[in-house]
Amino acid sequence: MNLKVSYVFALGAALALSSCGKKLGQFSSDYFSVNPNPLEVVGEKVPATVTGNIPPKFFVKNASVTVTPYLVYNGTEMASQPYSFQGENVRGNAPTINYERGGSVTIPAAFPYAPEMNKSELELAFTVNQGNKQYVLPRVKVANGVVATAALADAGTVNPALAPDKFQRVIEEKYAADIMFLINRANIRSSELSTNAMTELQNEIRSAHGDTSRVIRELNIQSYASPEGGLDLNTRLAQERENNTSAYLKNQLKKDKITEFGELTAQFTPEDWEGFQRLVAQSNIQDKDLILSVLSMYNDPEQREREIRNLSNVFEQLADQILPQLRYSRITASIDVIGKSDAEIKNLFASNPKALSVDEILYAATLTDDNNQRLQIYNQAVEQYPEDYRTWNDLGMAQYIDGDYSAAKASFKKASQVDAKAAEPQMNLGLIELLDKNYDKANQLFGAAAGVGGLNEALGVYALKMGDASSAVRAFGDSKSNNAALAQILTKDYNKAKSTLAGINAPDATTYYLMAILGARTNNEKMVTTNLRQAIRLDKSLASRAASDLEFANFNLSSALN
Repeated sequence: MNLKVSYVFALGAALALSSCGKKLGQFSSDYFSVNPNPLEVVGEKVPATVTGNIPPKFFVKNASVTVTPYLVYNGTEMASQPYSFQGENVRGNAPTINYERGGSVTIPAAFPYAPEMNKSELELAFTVNQGNKQYVLPRVKVANGVVATAALADAGTVNPALAPDKFQRVIEEKYAADIMFLINRANIRSSELSTNAMTELQNEIRSAHGDTSRVIRELNIQSYASPEGGLDLNTRLAQERENNTSAYLKNQLKKDKITEFGELTAQFTPEDWEGFQRLVAQSNIQDKDLILSVLSMYNDPEQREREIRNLSNVFEQLADQILPQLRYSRITASIDVIGKSDAEIKNLFASNPKALSVDEILYAATLTDDNNQRLQIYNQAVEQYPEDYRTWNDLGMAQYIDGDYSAAKASFKKASQVDAKAAEPQMNLGLIELLDKNYDKANQLFGAAAGVGGLNEALGVYALKMGDASSAVRAFGDSKSNNAALAQILTKDYNKAKSTLAGINAPDATTYYLMAILGARTNNEKMVTTNLRQAIRLDKSLASRAASDLEFANFNLSSALN
């Protein structure tokens, strides 16, 4: 080896030894950027993406670094998943940083949200492995604080599904009887006035007239002629049948001294082709499809009759089985059954609740806005009607509104046991699971409650907890609730959010707090302070939240907080 070559080799070895022996310098906060900054709550987590831009000739070739993001708050800290990268001379699978050119790294971080994180710092901790040595570099602070607006999503404010009562103040009952006529005759035979149906109809009319809880709203007569024969003859027959039936009914009402019966109406149909078609379709006549085909081919009544008479092999069956059923007058009595008034139901619940039906007692609970009274009513409903799932479900609803979630869960479970197919308890159990952060179970239960009123509100909160504000907006639709407005704020639809908050019937502290956030996001200081002041007046705990809420970082809140 000549002297020149020996010198070059020695110089290269020295440089290599110098590079390998160089200790990694301290990282600077200038090397890192964070998105978002400040951090933001998404669903139940605080996610962030840290991007590191490592300058040239900084990262030594034989070093590997493990970066651990820490969220430091309230005297404690929480670590995210560690992330590693390495120099170009290190054998490993981590991303490599070139010594001469430098490079970039992406460090994902995520932390389960806790309210104390609102005032916090995101720090990066570095552990270096170089050769057989390990050492720790100073931490670097890369972000301040957490915007926790998304954490305002609250399943506790969703109204559980009510299993509704079937109480009706007015129930319409109809009673009918037919008077049959012989062919080409309109006189009423005495045998037709003593049938079971006619006797029952007359008894119901008499009974309703003597009962203050029943009102005869209308008596109606419909008279018909069968469609064979000429139209003029059938028109005369149908009209005579109507006249004779009306005369009979008026005479009977007079005889029974019934003077209040709403109105008496009467109509006639000369040729009952509609009834003819229905009876043929229901019959066992062999050629009924052919008859029905003829009916569909011709609209003119006389041509219809001719074509059907031409079917000589079946006309005798029609004359024997079908046509006699179309010669009649039908008397129909429409009677309204008047239920208990609200005052009567309230008084009975106070004095003798066992006199109320299950639907009446469930209806009684809808007559008050006092949840304590509802609890009392639903407890009575459960005592009297434990085999009706609605009593348990609605008791659970009142317990849920009262904040007694363990009792509500027990009631919803009982309702589901009584009727496993009932959808309302499924939705309500889903709300309990949502509160308990059992999100997969909540979603499963919501799926079993399809079609239940109020389900979309629950699905909207579920989407917010999953961090999907856009899906939450779709689920809420035009709902006027704090949760719906929150979803609109998170998707930056501030005009819609303002309209939603303004439409809430009973605004609470959260309503005004959200309005203050809208003011901050639209740079309206008066809107911030006015609404914060009202929110804190309704809920004093919001003062400490507002003081550390980064939504208001650019505003002087002294006038609102003091």
